[in-house]
Amino acid sequence: MQTVDFKKLKLFPGADVLDLGCGRGRHAHALYRDYPVRVWGLDLDLDSARDSQQGFQVFAGDGDHRGHSWLMLSGNCLALPFADASFVCVICSEVLEHLPDYHGALCEIRRVLKPDGILALSVPRYGPERICWALSREYRQDPGGHLRIFKSGPLGLEIERLGFARLWKHHAHALHAPYWWLKCLRWSRRETWGPIRLYHRLLVWDMFRKPGLLRLLEKLANPFLGKSLVLYFRKESDIGLAGRQSSYETSAEATNRSQSSLSLERFRFLVF
Repeated sequence: MQTVDFKKLKLFPGADVLDLGCGRGRHAHALYRDYPVRVWGLDLDLDSARDSQQGFQVFAGDGDHRGHSWLMLSGNCLALPFADASFVCVICSEVLEHLPDYHGALCEIRRVLKPDGILALSVPRYGPERICWALSREYRQDPGGHLRIFKSGPLGLEIERLGFARLWKHHAHALHAPYWWLKCLRWSRRETWGPIRLYHRLLVWDMFRKPGLLRLLEKLANPFLGKSLVLYFRKESDIGLAGRQSSYETSAEATNRSQSSLSLERFRFLVF
């Protein structure tokens, strides 16, 4: 289930892209499949990162993936094991709402992004999420669940103050909002209640078959019911900040280097 629109990321062959909080790899796998880039995935949960790694096996022998590469890691988004200005793009999808110190994670994202690099960020949208919280106390108290509800305006301003320029905004997954409302309505029976199970079957069918009518329905409903808020930013340059700008390379220059700007020696112990 892809949330971020890759067409907005301005990717080029050989670009280093970080999927931060990659989970089981839904964005990392799609990037590897469709773009000749170096995909880096990182998640705090070791099992999720392993599942993401194993998911790349489906591409073995499937088409020509020359120029495509990947590496999955386990690590903490508050202390990323990457050098400054390592990536041309960072994807952080449905992660910030889980973090006690989300501001610290945003600062780390800015550190590892190259100047003019793109941050693609998604969080649960305020309206649908507020309904979930109203319907179920257990939902908002679930261990590892959502600690806060973001509003688009304040979150965008906070990120801009860190040195980003806001680019685009859209909403996604309108069909998933009613599903989560049903789950919150019967939280204690969320795995067994008939209407929830039937709706889940519909979502799985839609995900794999992509029927035109449902795709059109969701596209029309996303501005009103989209479960996810998706924001895109460009990191502004650091000219005048302790001379750091002089040490940075442009994305095009980075692709011509014989060695990656990312040093495997720094986090080899994290690689599966």
